[in-house]
Amino acid sequence: MSIHTSRAIQIDQHGGPEQLKLVQITVGEPGPGEVRIRHHVVGLNFIDVYHRTGLYPMPMPARLGMEAAGVVEAVGEGVTHLQVGDRAAYASPPPGSYCELRVMPAKCVCKLPDAISFETGAAMMLKGLTAQYLLKRTLPVGGLHAGDFVLFHAAAGGVGLIACQWARALGLRLIGTAGSAQKCALALANGAEFAINYAEEDFLARVKEITAGQGVKVVYDSVGKDTWDKSLDCLAPLGLMASFGNASGPVPPFAPGILGPKGSLYVTRQTLFTHMNTRESTQAMADELFAVVSSGQVQIHIAQRYRLEDVQQAHRDLEARKTTGCTVLTL
Repeated sequence: MSIHTSRAIQIDQHGGPEQLKLVQITVGEPGPGEVRIRHHVVGLNFIDVYHRTGLYPMPMPARLGMEAAGVVEAVGEGVTHLQVGDRAAYASPPPGSYCELRVMPAKCVCKLPDAISFETGAAMMLKGLTAQYLLKRTLPVGGLHAGDFVLFHAAAGGVGLIACQWARALGLRLIGTAGSAQKCALALANGAEFAINYAEEDFLARVKEITAGQGVKVVYDSVGKDTWDKSLDCLAPLGLMASFGNASGPVPPFAPGILGPKGSLYVTRQTLFTHMNTRESTQAMADELFAVVSSGQVQIHIAQRYRLEDVQQAHRDLEARKTTGCTVLTL
């Protein structure tokens, strides 16, 4: 069996960015259902922070990262959708993409169209597939139709900017929130019809004003604790609260009984990898993402680039909400 070496980022215990250490690892051959992929670019996502801090605990030592793009070097038995030499990209467990080379399950690795660069592929897979399952699969009663209002928190983030553009392509009236005037302007430039600076405005009051008191059909919320209560009050009757992140901290326990008086609301907590639980669903979702990006309806904004060895600073900036759009690690 051939042995290869790779630089990788590893943590030996949960904690702050200082726990991220650059190490040298050995990489073997792929087994059945696996591929070995040499990364060109690696994506950075907030779930990486959750893994590092222990909000989503992992056994130690652990390697981080859920997204990358590169070239397939070797293919294990039973893998038919990829060949040696294919350009590929993925958003997939197990964590470990912060490296030059890895062996991983092939199920969630997709062939990358020639029209999409490695950098774009690495930046867009996790965030773009998240936007896809939110706007196309996580829907209120009766679905979403052109002209419907939706509220999207953190609209200037990586998922948010993709969702703003995709929602516009679908004819939805997206109300975005962000923490600064600059971020609000970015959301508007990318397809949000309205943008609310929640550092200066009461977003609930503004949503009610924008919708003439009717509220929105769905709230997509990756912020968590800080936006939860008012978001419920932004919903129209039978509206859907779709939680998919905890940037400000986990949502505290709440009594389901409050949902009735607020309009018989629905609440769901979504994860990307539930939607990607089969090879077929992964490919179908990726095909939709590739199509909307290739057509130009959605552009992937890479606003920050860090070297792999500078990953500690990348995490500090991400947690401090200093980033917009997508962030990648270069090798």
